[in-house]
Amino acid sequence: MFQEIWSVVSWALGLALEAKNINVWQMSLRAAVVFVASIVMLRLGNKRFMGKHTTLDVMLGIVFGLVVSRAINGNAPFFPTLAAALVLVLLHWTLAAIAFRSHGFGKLLKGRDRVLINDGELQWDEMKRSHVTEGDLLEAMRGEGKPPDLRTVKSAHLERDGEINIVMKE
Repeated sequence: MFQEIWSVVSWALGLALEAKNINVWQMSLRAAVVFVASIVMLRLGNKRFMGKHTTLDVMLGIVFGLVVSRAINGNAPFFPTLAAALVLVLLHWTLAAIAFRSHGFGKLLKGRDRVLINDGELQWDEMKRSHVTEGDLLEAMRGEGKPPDLRTVKSAHLERDGEINIVMKE
Protein backbone atom coordinates (compact mmCIF):
# COMPACT_ATOMS: atom_id res chain seq x y z
CA MET A 1 0.00 0.00 0.00
CA PHE A 2 2.75 2.46 0.98
CA GLN A 3 4.68 1.53 -2.14
CA GLU A 4 1.67 2.36 -4.32
CA ILE A 5 1.14 5.72 -2.61
CA TRP A 6 4.85 6.51 -2.92
CA SER A 7 4.74 5.61 -6.59
CA VAL A 8 1.89 8.08 -7.20
CA VAL A 9 3.62 10.85 -5.18
CA SER A 10 6.90 10.23 -6.99
CA TRP A 11 5.19 10.37 -10.39
CA ALA A 12 3.13 13.46 -9.48
CA LEU A 13 6.20 15.39 -8.31
CA GLY A 14 8.45 14.06 -11.05
CA LEU A 15 11.00 12.94 -8.46
CA ALA A 16 12.73 10.52 -10.82
CA LEU A 17 12.99 13.02 -13.67
CA GLU A 18 15.77 15.41 -14.61
CA ALA A 19 14.89 19.09 -14.20
CA LYS A 20 14.49 19.62 -17.95
CA ASN A 21 11.90 16.81 -18.12
CA ILE A 22 9.58 18.07 -15.36
CA ASN A 23 6.27 19.20 -16.88
CA VAL A 24 4.23 22.25 -15.92
CA TRP A 25 1.87 20.27 -13.67
CA GLN A 26 4.71 18.62 -11.78
CA MET A 27 6.48 21.97 -11.37
CA SER A 28 3.23 23.54 -10.15
CA LEU A 29 2.61 20.73 -7.68
CA ARG A 30 6.21 21.01 -6.46
CA ALA A 31 5.69 24.75 -5.92
CA ALA A 32 2.53 24.11 -3.90
CA VAL A 33 4.14 21.39 -1.78
CA VAL A 34 7.26 23.49 -1.13
CA PHE A 35 5.10 26.52 -0.28
CA VAL A 36 3.07 24.59 2.30
CA ALA A 37 6.16 22.84 3.70
CA SER A 38 7.97 26.19 3.94
CA ILE A 39 5.12 27.78 5.86
CA VAL A 40 5.09 24.86 8.28
CA MET A 41 8.88 25.07 8.73
CA LEU A 42 8.86 28.83 9.27
CA ARG A 43 6.03 28.54 11.77
CA LEU A 44 8.24 26.12 13.72
CA GLY A 45 10.98 28.73 13.72
CA ASN A 46 10.92 32.33 14.84
CA LYS A 47 7.39 33.77 14.72
CA ARG A 48 8.66 37.28 14.08
CA PHE A 49 10.62 36.32 10.98
CA MET A 50 8.40 38.37 8.67
CA GLY A 51 7.93 41.20 11.16
CA LYS A 52 11.23 42.67 12.27
CA HIS A 53 14.30 42.04 10.22
CA THR A 54 17.62 41.53 11.93
CA THR A 55 20.61 40.29 9.96
CA LEU A 56 19.83 36.78 11.18
CA ASP A 57 16.25 37.04 9.88
CA VAL A 58 17.26 38.50 6.53
CA MET A 59 19.87 35.80 5.95
CA LEU A 60 17.33 33.09 6.76
CA GLY A 61 14.98 34.63 4.20
CA ILE A 62 17.61 34.79 1.48
CA VAL A 63 19.18 31.39 2.01
CA PHE A 64 15.85 29.69 2.72
CA GLY A 65 14.44 31.06 -0.54
CA LEU A 66 17.48 29.92 -2.49
CA VAL A 67 17.27 26.41 -1.06
CA VAL A 68 13.53 25.84 -1.48
CA SER A 69 13.57 27.21 -5.02
CA ARG A 70 15.87 24.35 -5.98
CA ALA A 71 13.21 21.88 -4.80
CA ILE A 72 10.62 23.59 -6.98
CA ASN A 73 12.60 23.75 -10.20
CA GLY A 74 14.18 20.32 -9.79
CA ASN A 75 17.81 21.46 -9.66
CA ALA A 76 18.27 19.41 -6.49
CA PRO A 77 16.65 16.27 -5.07
CA PHE A 78 13.22 17.14 -3.67
CA PHE A 79 13.16 15.69 -0.14
CA PRO A 80 16.83 16.31 0.72
CA THR A 81 16.30 19.93 -0.32
CA LEU A 82 13.29 20.24 1.98
CA ALA A 83 15.37 18.65 4.75
CA ALA A 84 18.10 21.27 4.17
CA ALA A 85 15.46 24.01 4.42
CA LEU A 86 14.26 22.55 7.70
CA VAL A 87 17.84 22.50 9.00
CA LEU A 88 18.11 26.23 8.18
CA VAL A 89 14.93 26.98 10.13
CA LEU A 90 16.12 24.91 13.09
CA LEU A 91 19.54 26.61 12.97
CA HIS A 92 17.84 30.01 12.94
CA TRP A 93 15.68 28.98 15.89
CA THR A 94 18.71 27.67 17.81
CA LEU A 95 20.81 30.79 17.21
CA ALA A 96 17.88 33.02 18.22
CA ALA A 97 17.40 30.97 21.41
CA ILE A 98 21.10 31.29 22.29
CA ALA A 99 20.96 35.04 21.57
CA PHE A 100 17.96 35.31 23.92
CA ARG A 101 19.94 33.71 26.72
CA SER A 102 23.27 35.47 26.05
CA HIS A 103 23.27 39.24 25.66
CA GLY A 104 26.83 39.25 24.26
CA PHE A 105 26.04 36.59 21.67
CA GLY A 106 22.84 38.47 20.79
CA LYS A 107 24.81 41.65 20.13
CA LEU A 108 27.34 39.72 18.06
CA LEU A 109 24.65 37.97 16.03
CA LYS A 110 21.99 40.66 15.71
CA GLY A 111 23.93 43.87 16.27
CA ARG A 112 23.10 46.67 18.70
CA ASP A 113 21.05 49.81 18.71
CA ARG A 114 22.71 53.16 18.04
CA VAL A 115 21.85 56.45 19.73
CA LEU A 116 21.37 59.05 16.98
CA ILE A 117 20.07 61.88 19.16
CA ASN A 118 20.95 62.20 22.84
CA ASP A 119 19.33 64.92 24.97
CA GLY A 120 18.37 66.83 21.83
CA GLU A 121 21.87 66.74 20.28
CA LEU A 122 22.57 64.96 17.02
CA GLN A 123 25.23 62.27 17.43
CA TRP A 124 27.01 62.84 14.13
CA ASP A 125 29.55 60.01 14.56
CA GLU A 126 26.79 57.45 15.16
CA MET A 127 24.73 58.89 12.31
CA LYS A 128 27.74 58.65 9.97
CA ARG A 129 28.50 55.05 11.07
CA SER A 130 24.85 54.13 10.57
CA HIS A 131 24.43 56.02 7.28
CA VAL A 132 21.45 57.94 8.72
CA THR A 133 20.82 61.52 7.61
CA GLU A 134 18.83 64.31 9.21
CA GLY A 135 16.26 63.66 6.50
CA ASP A 136 15.95 60.05 7.69
CA LEU A 137 15.30 61.26 11.23
CA LEU A 138 12.68 63.73 10.02
CA GLU A 139 11.03 60.98 7.96
CA ALA A 140 10.88 58.75 11.06
CA MET A 141 9.26 61.59 13.02
CA ARG A 142 6.63 62.13 10.32
CA GLY A 143 6.02 58.38 10.21
CA GLU A 144 5.27 58.41 13.93
CA GLY A 145 2.99 61.43 13.58
CA LYS A 146 5.36 63.77 15.40
CA PRO A 147 6.18 67.31 14.32
CA PRO A 148 9.33 67.21 12.16
CA ASP A 149 11.46 69.41 14.43
CA LEU A 150 14.66 67.77 15.69
CA ARG A 151 14.95 70.33 18.52
CA THR A 152 11.94 68.66 20.21
CA VAL A 153 13.58 65.20 20.34
CA LYS A 154 14.99 63.87 23.60
CA SER A 155 16.51 60.75 22.00
CA ALA A 156 16.42 58.76 18.81
CA HIS A 157 17.65 55.20 18.43
CA LEU A 158 18.43 53.19 15.33
CA GLU A 159 17.23 49.78 16.46
CA ARG A 160 18.80 46.45 15.48
CA ASP A 161 16.00 45.84 12.99
CA GLY A 162 16.71 49.13 11.20
CA GLU A 163 13.74 51.05 12.63
CA ILE A 164 14.28 54.53 14.08
CA ASN A 165 12.47 55.13 17.37
CA ILE A 166 12.02 58.67 18.65
CA VAL A 167 11.41 59.84 22.23
CA MET A 168 10.17 63.42 22.45
CA LYS A 169 11.12 65.96 25.12
CA GLU A 170 8.51 66.62 27.82
